[in-house]
Amino acid sequence: MTDKQWTDLIAIVNGEKKQPLPIGFIIDCPWLPGWYGVNILDYFTNDDIWLKANLKAIETFPDVMFLPGFWSEYGMCTEPSAFGAKCVFWKNEFPFADKIIHSTEDINNLKVPNPETDGLLPFMLNRLVQARPAIEKAGHKIRFSVSRGPLNIASFLMGTTELLTAMMMEPEMVHKLMRIITDFLKAWHKLQFDTIPTIDGIMMLDDIVGFVGEDEFMEFGYPYIKELYDVKVSVKLFHNDADCTMSVKYYPELGINLYNPGTHMTAKELIEITNGKMTILGNIPPRDVLAAGTPDDVGQAVKQLLADTPDHTRLMPSCGGGMPPAVSTENIKAFIDAVRK
Repeated sequence: MTDKQWTDLIAIVNGEKKQPLPIGFIIDCPWLPGWYGVNILDYFTNDDIWLKANLKAIETFPDVMFLPGFWSEYGMCTEPSAFGAKCVFWKNEFPFADKIIHSTEDINNLKVPNPETDGLLPFMLNRLVQARPAIEKAGHKIRFSVSRGPLNIASFLMGTTELLTAMMMEPEMVHKLMRIITDFLKAWHKLQFDTIPTIDGIMMLDDIVGFVGEDEFMEFGYPYIKELYDVKVSVKLFHNDADCTMSVKYYPELGINLYNPGTHMTAKELIEITNGKMTILGNIPPRDVLAAGTPDDVGQAVKQLLADTPDHTRLMPSCGGGMPPAVSTENIKAFIDAVRK
């Protein structure tokens, strides 16, 4: 993001009114390689392609804040790789990390990974270090440390069904796993902060928060996520596009001040249930409208979003979740035009 965009974003999360209304999208490997015209494997393995794809996005849509901005990632393999998960990379499909916990007893053998040396993390961070001069030459800066959230990582390490079952049957082992993952994530974010001094935000993504009930969230999600957001940065962005109805009222207590939801609740409902303490990055339907709709469909959805959300001081128009595959340039421009009008 540019300095002005970053200043505007801080104002938005502080509840200040901005005109024109700023627009933001979370973009990564599901959308950017296809939009740029390359396969996913080339995007992951060729740093020049990765950089040019991200530069093309900010040049094509200069009025959009892309979050986190120049996201260096390897899909869902990024953090599990540090624990030793086998990572499967297809040429043009999303990568997948095999689970490494086959019974809860395996948790006893886990060690906290070293983010400086383990898995794909050194490659991810070094890509940012190497690209930083070109990013700053383009007028942008790296603003966020980024990771998946602790429940999300746990679900890859042991399987989603197995994790949810263990919450009921062996809660003490799940707490042990969450402690290991949280300590790892604290070190990983600190390394990003220490390596790139322009970082003043944190972004975590954890859809598994939406798979559990309120009691399970409070026991296995709340304390660990709160600990991770207990850092002195200006923007604390959280993504959960699964069902947030059981947990969202607690997000401001966790320190979250910018939330990217799915479409289970309207932006108006989300603002009301959090008492206007958190800005919503959302939330027209991503797949059925932004990707599969016509430009007119996108424009109508944005107009409806703005009409249905009276408190624009707590709204940053986007889609519900990250940018999905196959969203066209025309539809993004239609989105921008609808907000500007």
